[in-house]
Amino acid sequence: MKLVRTEDAVGQVLCHDITQIIKGVTKDAVFRKGHVVTEEDIPVLLSVGKDHLYIWEKDEKMLHENDAAQILYDICKNEHMRPSEIKEGKIELIAECDGLLKVDTEKLNRINSLGEMMIASRHGNFPVKSGDKIAGTRIIPLVIEKEKMEKAKEEAGDRPIFEILPFKKRKVGIVTTGNEVFYGRIQDTFTPVIEEKLAEYDAEIIAHEISDDNHENITARIQKMLDAGADMIICTGGMSVDPDDRTPLAIRNCGARIVSYGAPVLPGAMFLLAYYGENNIPVMGLPGCVMYAKRTIFDLVLPRVMAGEILEKKDLDLLGEGGLCLSCPVCTFPNCGFGK
Repeated sequence: MKLVRTEDAVGQVLCHDITQIIKGVTKDAVFRKGHVVTEEDIPVLLSVGKDHLYIWEKDEKMLHENDAAQILYDICKNEHMRPSEIKEGKIELIAECDGLLKVDTEKLNRINSLGEMMIASRHGNFPVKSGDKIAGTRIIPLVIEKEKMEKAKEEAGDRPIFEILPFKKRKVGIVTTGNEVFYGRIQDTFTPVIEEKLAEYDAEIIAHEISDDNHENITARIQKMLDAGADMIICTGGMSVDPDDRTPLAIRNCGARIVSYGAPVLPGAMFLLAYYGENNIPVMGLPGCVMYAKRTIFDLVLPRVMAGEILEKKDLDLLGEGGLCLSCPVCTFPNCGFGK
C-alpha cells in the first residue's frame, strides 16, 4: 500500500472501504475496497474527511482482486449465465434460463486447492431457475501473483466449470397399473402427484392409461403411447417384488434397455429406469413411495431426464451418499442434504 493525497489518487485503486456517516441517515461504505478513484469522487472523499488515501501500488507481477475475479469468472462461465456487478472483489454467476446445473467437481476442487482463490457454487445435478445465483468467485488477498492466476487458467483448460442444460419440453405418457385402480376399487391418487411434479417442467401429458396387473396389457399400453409420439413414459405401481407386481417385466418386454432396477435411495429403492429405441426415450417405473412421500428418487432423477441427460447405472449408484431422505416435519428440499 501507498499513502497519497486524495487529489492525486485519480485512477488509483483503494485498499480499504471508505465509510460515510450522516447522523440519522446512513453509516455505510461510500466507496468499497478495490474501487478505482475518479475525478468525480474527489469532492465526496474530501467531504468524508479523507485528505489522504491508501492505494494499491501497481506491480507488473501482481493482479488486483477485481482483475483476478474476472479471470475466475471466465474459467467458470458458460452459455445461459451472466456475471453480477463486481463488488468487493467478487463476481457471481447468474442463471439466464431454467435448467439443470452441471458442475465439473474435479476441476472445481483443483482450482480451489491452489490457494488464495475460491469458487463456491450450488450442488450440481439440481435444477436452477432464471435469475438464480449459481456461484461466486474471488481471491482471498487484495492482490495476487499473475503467475498463480495463469496456473488457474491452465488447470481449467478449455471447458468451463459450470454448464446449464435447458429443460426440454417432453411429451409424456402415464401408465397407471394395478387391479385395484383398474376395476375401480380405489381412486387413483398416484397420477395427480406425477402431474404436479411434471408441471414444474412444463411437460405435456399426451396420454394416460390405466391397466390391470397383466404384464402384456401394460406392455401394450406403453407401446400405444410410444406409437402416439410420447418421448417419455412413466409407469406407476407394480414395482415391488411381490409375484403380482409385473411392471418391470412389462417395461422389459416393450423392448426398452433396462439401465437399473433399484437405486440406493430411500424413499425410492425399487425405482426402474430404462431407455427405448435409438432416440433413448426414457421409460421409468415408479414405486409406490412416490405417491405418498414428499421427496423421493423421482425428484432426483426427473430434472436430469427433463434436461436430456442419458443416465447410466453408475449415475444412480452415486446417489447412495445423501440418498437417505430424513422426512423432516417441514420439507426444505432442495435446500437440504437429500441427493447431495
